[in-house]
Amino acid sequence: MMPLHLGPFVRWRSGLVLTWICLFSSGFTCIGGEHAATVTHPLPVAFSDLLPHFLVEPDDVYIVKNKPVTLTCRSTPATQIYFKCNGEWVHQDQHLIERNVDPTTGLPVMQVKIDISRQQVEKIFGLEDYWCQCVAWSTTGTQKSQKAFVRIAYLRKNFEEEPLGKEVALDQEVLLRCHPPEGVPPAEVEWQRNEQLIDPKTDPNFFITVDHNLIIKQARLADTGNYTCVAKNIVARRKSSSAAVIVYVDGGWSEWSKWSPCGADCNMWRSRECTQPMPGTRGKECQGLDLQSLNCTSEQCPQTASGAEDVALYVGIVAVALCLTLLLIVLVLVYRRKKEGLDADVADSSILTTGFQPMGIKPTKPGVWAPRRASRSKNSHLLTIQPDLTTTTTSYQGSLRSRHEVAGKFPMSNGPLLEHLPNGSHTLHNGKLPSDPSDFMNRLSSQTYFKTLPRDNINTSYGTFNFLGGRLTLPNTGISLLIPPEAIPRGKIYEIYLTIQKKEDMRLPLAGCQTLLSPVVSCGPPGVMLTRPVILSVDHCSDACLENWAIRLKKQSYEGLWEDVLQLGEDVLSEPYYCQLEEETCRVFTEQLGRFALVGESLSMAAAKRLKLLLFAPAYCSTLEYNIRVYCTDDTQDMLKEVMQMERQLGGRLIDEPHILLFKDSYHNLRLSIHDMPQSYWRSKLIAGYQEIPFYHIWSGSQRTLHCTFTLERQSLSTCDLTCTLCVWQVEGEGQSFTLDFNISKDIRPLDSDFLLMDNCTPALAGPSAFQIPYLIRQKICNSLDTPCPNGADWRLLAQSLKLDRHMSFFASKSSPTSMILDLWEAQHFHNGNLNQLAAVMAEIGKQEAMIFLVSDGEC
Repeated sequence: MMPLHLGPFVRWRSGLVLTWICLFSSGFTCIGGEHAATVTHPLPVAFSDLLPHFLVEPDDVYIVKNKPVTLTCRSTPATQIYFKCNGEWVHQDQHLIERNVDPTTGLPVMQVKIDISRQQVEKIFGLEDYWCQCVAWSTTGTQKSQKAFVRIAYLRKNFEEEPLGKEVALDQEVLLRCHPPEGVPPAEVEWQRNEQLIDPKTDPNFFITVDHNLIIKQARLADTGNYTCVAKNIVARRKSSSAAVIVYVDGGWSEWSKWSPCGADCNMWRSRECTQPMPGTRGKECQGLDLQSLNCTSEQCPQTASGAEDVALYVGIVAVALCLTLLLIVLVLVYRRKKEGLDADVADSSILTTGFQPMGIKPTKPGVWAPRRASRSKNSHLLTIQPDLTTTTTSYQGSLRSRHEVAGKFPMSNGPLLEHLPNGSHTLHNGKLPSDPSDFMNRLSSQTYFKTLPRDNINTSYGTFNFLGGRLTLPNTGISLLIPPEAIPRGKIYEIYLTIQKKEDMRLPLAGCQTLLSPVVSCGPPGVMLTRPVILSVDHCSDACLENWAIRLKKQSYEGLWEDVLQLGEDVLSEPYYCQLEEETCRVFTEQLGRFALVGESLSMAAAKRLKLLLFAPAYCSTLEYNIRVYCTDDTQDMLKEVMQMERQLGGRLIDEPHILLFKDSYHNLRLSIHDMPQSYWRSKLIAGYQEIPFYHIWSGSQRTLHCTFTLERQSLSTCDLTCTLCVWQVEGEGQSFTLDFNISKDIRPLDSDFLLMDNCTPALAGPSAFQIPYLIRQKICNSLDTPCPNGADWRLLAQSLKLDRHMSFFASKSSPTSMILDLWEAQHFHNGNLNQLAAVMAEIGKQEAMIFLVSDGEC
């Protein structure tokens, strides 16, 4: 092998040129010699002591497809220039050298170029970035240029998040999300409406955020159209699927026309039209009359009745009026006499069984992963009580309300939701449920505090409640609000709501290792007076290992600031909040309604969140390409519901049951890959060996519906059987693998809507129908067990038997510990409560079953 000449190192000494020539073949050798010679390009004496400086340095470049790139370096004064790439000298034969002299200074100028191919870069792909720099020599010394990095450019096909269509009201703000495909260099994003480029500079109503999302500040009718997110870099240009935005406008009246002349029927008319504006694109029609009439008595009105006929007509009208007045007086007297026997607080026990009729709860359909409510067995007589036949029974229908409040009520739509009373309490103007659910949400959102309430009825439940309590549930979310009996003061009726906030609409300030562990939930109205805690049940996604977490309950103040109101494990019994953290659910005891969220801060790298992995694919595929979408979401029911609803719009089908993955606070990303496909029938279009979801996107909890898409391609349309293995793992952490084997065109598995989201419970239940334990039995249990007994046969033994003894201090701080225990039991066992089990626990306390509710204080 011929020696390779890397370059001379020249040193001047006493007029002689002392030259070392570095050679290498199998090894590396320096040969020195001394000879008298002149330099080919001698430097002027005035510049002989100058170091070389670079006129042109190599810049970062990208290799597109298989085209090589060229790096250029120019220096003066320079006698030699060579490139070094990733620490190794580039062969001199690969250098393209040009020499000339600067006509102004007379200094030699040297320029060198080299070409870098894709194969050279791929040899070290994954180990480190490929870089090059040039080294220039002069008679005085050497200089190094900046490093230039050479990268292979690409742009993946699938968007990490695509915009979704929306229907919005006129002047409403619109947010369209877009997360472009992964690429090098990172893709630039632009937006199109109906294939036309959107330029926020020319139309300031549009705004593109740094996260590439499009915001329409105030939706106009002209903004209706198909919106597309376009990602591009030097390699390719990708378009997302189009999102249809429909801007609707509700109709409005024009002014009334002038009154018509007085007609033969002694009436005049005027009209108006629903044209200001006209209802457009699914907007509501105008409400009210478009035609009005008014009686007129002008001289133009012809008189058709006279004399005796007029007298007879008037006498008849007066007689009918007198009869109706007498009938009305009789009805009012009868009504008042009947009502005098009814106490304002409705404390008669008979009203508990006659005033509120049980409400039927639809049974859930059998299926996979669907919660079921156990039916009461035939032995439920263990918790029954015979009615007191000596008590007069009075049937009472309708809402319960104090007599002194009836006269003062007026329709809620004509005033504020709550009226502030001098003593700081609140009363509702109307206790009836509104006929239109959207009307209720519109009234709430008009209040200052409720500006951020979602207007959709899917994520909101509401109902009217009094001292008998009740329950609100958001089906298929794991979120419910239990209002125990006596939590609402007697004589008060509250219209209470429960809603879930989407995370993109409600961002919590998170710092450091903090993460959102639950959905953001609102219940209200805030500020209403409660005499005992209600219980808010919310799913969480922590591993419930408190030694690895500092978990805090946060509440939003009226000013919009999020405050820590409780840290789990450091409960202050005097505070109006208390939490029980179960394996998947958090029960919040609160005496104040408002907006809540559960935030965790990891104390060690062993802290882990539960992720739910969901695999979807098209229900029908008529092309060669077939996409498998893998969602990595928080393991809460509301996220499952959101993904299912989104996939239903995309025409997707769940192709495997959900899997749970523990994601640790190790700062490592989540990787996903697909393997073991029959290569003769299928191939993956993924360039790299795996896809990654950044650690912080998952850990923060603020990124919803994170997913990766694997695009597969079959060799022909007749290929329908797909077998593969999908792997999901955290670097240096836990992983899961799924084996998929099915026919993409003859998939006979049930649709996701048939075996998921099967919680068909009634969103609002009021009175006894909301509870497992009848009201009177509950009162007798509390009276029997609240009083401490020397042998311990009281509420403490009940808590131990129900495995709630870790909350003894909390129960003991309440006036009725037994009622707190029963409230928690009701919240835990709404779907699967078994009264026989509770009766058995009561029997274990040591009292006779037949006398259990009749035990007196003396028997303790």
